[in-house]
Amino acid sequence: MDSIIVTGNGPLSGQIPIAGAKNACLTLMPATLLSDEPLTLTNAPRLSDIRTMTTLLQSLGAEVQALNEGQVLALSSHALTSTRAEYDIVRKMRASILVLGPLLAKHGHAEVSLPGGCAIGARPVDLHLRALEAMGAELDLREGYVHAKAPAGGLKGGIVDFPLVSVGATENALMAATLAKGTTLIKNAAREPEIVDLARCLQKMGAQISGEGTSTIEVQGVETLGGATHRVVTDRIELGTYMLAPAIAGGEVECLGGTIELVQSFCETLDAAGISVEETPTGLKVSRKNGRVRAVDVTTEPFPGFPTDLQAQMMALLCTAEGTSVLEEKIFENRFMHAPELMRMGAQIDVHGGTAKVTGVDKLKGAPVMATDLRASVSLILAGLAAEGETVVNRVYHLDRGYEHVVRKLSGVGAKIERVRNE
Repeated sequence: MDSIIVTGNGPLSGQIPIAGAKNACLTLMPATLLSDEPLTLTNAPRLSDIRTMTTLLQSLGAEVQALNEGQVLALSSHALTSTRAEYDIVRKMRASILVLGPLLAKHGHAEVSLPGGCAIGARPVDLHLRALEAMGAELDLREGYVHAKAPAGGLKGGIVDFPLVSVGATENALMAATLAKGTTLIKNAAREPEIVDLARCLQKMGAQISGEGTSTIEVQGVETLGGATHRVVTDRIELGTYMLAPAIAGGEVECLGGTIELVQSFCETLDAAGISVEETPTGLKVSRKNGRVRAVDVTTEPFPGFPTDLQAQMMALLCTAEGTSVLEEKIFENRFMHAPELMRMGAQIDVHGGTAKVTGVDKLKGAPVMATDLRASVSLILAGLAAEGETVVNRVYHLDRGYEHVVRKLSGVGAKIERVRNE
């Protein structure tokens, strides 16, 4: 397994290009299953999760070609050979469940293994299943698979009323509803930019969707969908992550492709902590205003609130803030597994259930640490930027699921960072 070695090296300066959104791309790729015509995605991130989704789609008989060094994905599902998503592929990534809605809507049946992914709580798929049942699907869970069947004549429009906001379930419902007969109302829908991006891609394919970006989405089903070319939206989580690099290490960094609109709540939190964020013609310029970062309280919420996927990185910043911060995690349980690793670096963190109290220290100290999940891994790298001495982050395979070229991007703005292969 590889490790990443970070040595605290003072302020950062320069530009970091932000990739297309992983979570958007992983949703857009299964949309090809809704049409017999080609779907082309540009600005695709080059990540292991994208390769996993590619493998899954190819196992169903879809054609997927990575062009322009992987930044363009050419997909076609005109000759599927299977509607069964096997456990060996699905177990690697939760987003695999997103093939269920499209397969069911287009082909009338599907068998999809229950998914895997990061170990950050149960994250059940019951909301996905509830949405499909509202459109008339017959579902049976046995031997670790969801066996789904549409009624004679296909899925039918209905009212999908989520008791909890779920991004993945909203995406599955939205894709399935595009080919359902009649009108589907999705209530308490997720409002994330990735939902809006999916809706816009589906609209280019001929879907009739309104209300995306609000809590109620209306879909008028159509007979067939066509092909499209669509640019994947900027990754707001990668954007927020790299915005924290100069906040933690000092200096000034411009994140190319970023907009305030994607990270409004996050920017408000940074401002309260004493971090300056300025819009430029090409992105967002971030720097620390004066002296030490100030303590702030953070509560994770569905969009447009503070993103759960930036909680670990924000904790790394607050480890050296002046005062005591309280972070409350309301989206996923078990999402403070990075706290003990940050404590190995000298952080003062007290975790009780879904709340973590962080009392800032003057300086973190480099130490060997272990990545427990995707966002935890990058939080430890960020902490290493401001720590005295050398931080060795082990088990960084998690990192490759969500961040492309981390070493290249951070070293490009002056960080002392390298990736090494462990024998």
